[in-house]
Amino acid sequence: MTEGEFSRGACRDPRDSGELVTEATGTTDPVSTERRSPLDEVHRAAGASFTDFAGWQMPVRYSSDLAEHHAVRTSAGLFDLSHMGEIIVVGPEAAEALDYALAGKLSAIALGQAKYSLLLGRDGGVIDDLVVYRTGEDRYMVVANASNREVVAEELRDRTSPFDTEVFDESDDIALIALQGPDALEVLQQTPGFGIQGPGNDEEDFVAAVAALKYYRAVAAEYEGEPVLVARTGYTGEDGFELYVAPDRAARLWDALRETGGPRVVPCGLASRDTLRLEAGMPLYGHELGRDILPVQAGLGRVVALTKDGDFVGRKAIEQGPAEGAPVLVGLTAEGRRAPRAGYEVFDGDGPDARRVGEITSGALSPTLGHPVAMAFVAPDAAEPGSQLFVDVRGTRIAASVVALPFYKRTA
Repeated sequence: MTEGEFSRGACRDPRDSGELVTEATGTTDPVSTERRSPLDEVHRAAGASFTDFAGWQMPVRYSSDLAEHHAVRTSAGLFDLSHMGEIIVVGPEAAEALDYALAGKLSAIALGQAKYSLLLGRDGGVIDDLVVYRTGEDRYMVVANASNREVVAEELRDRTSPFDTEVFDESDDIALIALQGPDALEVLQQTPGFGIQGPGNDEEDFVAAVAALKYYRAVAAEYEGEPVLVARTGYTGEDGFELYVAPDRAARLWDALRETGGPRVVPCGLASRDTLRLEAGMPLYGHELGRDILPVQAGLGRVVALTKDGDFVGRKAIEQGPAEGAPVLVGLTAEGRRAPRAGYEVFDGDGPDARRVGEITSGALSPTLGHPVAMAFVAPDAAEPGSQLFVDVRGTRIAASVVALPFYKRTA
């Protein structure tokens, strides 16, 4: 793929998660101007309820959180993720620049491949978690959380300035739609209007290309003659696709996917997205990730490429490791219907002399599993799978067991 194959802004020469029932709220400085998705009118016509998310008005639900959650697990759900940030890094030394700027070895990914990575502070803390796509020989797209878009863009500009590369923010030129669930592939293949960029651009080529697309890979395609990047990525624990498209084409694509899928495709809001990612053990920035958390504490030590050549921001702190006794992230399961929530305290017993060992970061009554699940940072000596801990749920200590993450894993 070459520069600008799916976003209008990229066609120019390169220059420039709380408890909303979900616990996904913006986590950095409030944004003074309310922002709306290019799909805002579509959501309002569908009767969506909205919430503020990092300065954006985004759908929290359309019908019921449970119905939307189960649709993704059993058929397909459609999400508007246009609030996410897309930052382009381009130039002859883009790969080397990203190796220095980020925790992963981005120079190793192939054209059309994506990689999960982290933007670290010099103290090793997590500024943001990202997905990086290689969309050209010397062009990369860095997808940032909505609440961190500006800081990620600024950090990348600063960190890559010694290299022959440029950074510019394409977020306003790109809408993002996610189609997630076991029926996602079939629905995408059956939606008319798609083709693959280049010679032989027809629907049969597209059907074959997306069927062959591996996890964390992307392909340059077209929808009704306009560029779209089709990526087999997602944040739900299910198979699915994320579609990067020009904002003025987003509503037509959204409607086409819904019309093709019929009752199999359910529009979904942030509430179900939060319970889906929680079941899949996926961290949320501001809850399981933050500037005071080293990747290894959150179970993401493998994301940091200490074997890559040269320095990278945060390397010294990562090699030093967390302080002795620093808390680590665990999964917790409980019986009954009372779900631990973010901020609830965790103890090693239910008596008055019990020791406080940690705090819940995310929790919910799992719609798929039917019992409470949570993630928590706890003391290392309380983190062994099988350990029994107790969560203070509004004054009552609820027994919980430490388990390995994820809570849910798809079987096919």
